[in-house]
This record gives sequence, C-alpha cells and structure tokens, in this order.
Amino acid sequence: MNILKNTLAGIAFGALALSAQAEDKVQIDGAEVGHWTMDFDAAVKLAAEKKLPMMLNFTGSDWCSWCKLMDKGVFAEEAWQKFAAENVVLVTLDFPKDKAIVPEKYVSRNNELKDQFGVRGFPTYVVLDSDGKTKLGQLGAGKDKTPASFIDEFKAVVRMSPANIEAYIKANPDKADAYKAAIAEDKAATQALSEWIATGPERNEENNKKFAEFQARIKAAAEKLKSF
Repeated sequence: MNILKNTLAGIAFGALALSAQAEDKVQIDGAEVGHWTMDFDAAVKLAAEKKLPMMLNFTGSDWCSWCKLMDKGVFAEEAWQKFAAENVVLVTLDFPKDKAIVPEKYVSRNNELKDQFGVRGFPTYVVLDSDGKTKLGQLGAGKDKTPASFIDEFKAVVRMSPANIEAYIKANPDKADAYKAAIAEDKAATQALSEWIATGPERNEENNKKFAEFQARIKAAAEKLKSF
C-alpha cells in the first residue's frame, strides 16, 4: 500500500514538475532576450531597444510533430539557448488543440499575425528586423537539423536585413548584382519549402525524398550567400 502511495505521489509530483517546466519555457507576459514569450508587443519593444532581430515561432505545440521535433532537437539544446540569449528575441505564436494553453487575449492577435505573414503550415519561423515589422525571411523544420545548422540558417537570414544588404553593396559595388541574385535564390528556396509543407504532405518515402531535395536547395543557396 505504501509503495502504491509513493508511486502515485511520485507521478503527481512529476506532473507538477512538468507543468512548472512548461510554464517556464514560454513566458505569458513580458519579454527577455533569448527566452520564448507569447507577448508580441513586449517582444517588439525589446527588439527595438536592444537592436536585435526577432523570430516568430508559428507552432501547434501540443499536436504538431515537426514542431515537437524542433523543440526537442534544436531549441531545448544548450548551444541554441546560448546563441539566442545574446542574439534574438523569441516569440511563440501557438495554435494548440488545447485552448487553455494560449490566453484568450492572444488568440485573435495570433491569427492576425498568421495572416499578415502568410503562414500556411507549422512550424514556420518568421525572422523580423529589429523594427518588428520588416520580414527578413523564414525558416522551416527538418529532421536532421541541429542547433548549429539552424543557427547558420538564422544568421544567413539576418544578413538579409536592409541595413546589412545596403552596407555590403556599398562596400562591394562590383559584387552587387551577384549578391542580389543570391538573396533572391535563397528566399525562393525557403518559400518553396514552406509552400510545400503547407500542402500537408504525408510521411512516406517519396515525400521524404522531396523534403531532402528542398533542404538541399536551401543549403546550396545558403552556402552561396556565405561566399559573399
């Protein structure tokens, strides 16, 4: 009997601990650099103050398998957290099945932002400039992504800020046309993957191959940008 009581107590404590971890993972109000928050307005203010880019995570936290894969394989890892703590303001825009996860005050706003940025599938990671308005690009999920590879992708997108592009072209006028072409190719590759994911492809051998092809195209475009 004592064993049963102890076991039940352990389960209950574990559930409470998981609940506490979940609350710590995403802030409801306010914003801190490198920490996920649902408070978009606070994040915009913080990004402007710190002159840092923002990343909006459009997710279905309790049902989206790709979202959970990225949460576990990238965002929960120390390497990503250390990078984010100095370089990015993070916002979670959640569309869960459990409606209790997202406060009512954020529900309509999340939908407005989803429409504003043309999000068609989850997860979609929209990267904004420090003004909280200018879209620099977007990223997607991938089964082989690591903190290091995702950081590289993020850096490649951030390099596309108007200020950074203008500075590069001004310093390298002879490479301006090639640089602009590489930027366009990178954006097209990322958009193609996002649109394909939005169609809801089934997980099968054929689609796994297609996904790998999209990833290869994105990687090739990113590598070309790195050469500048």
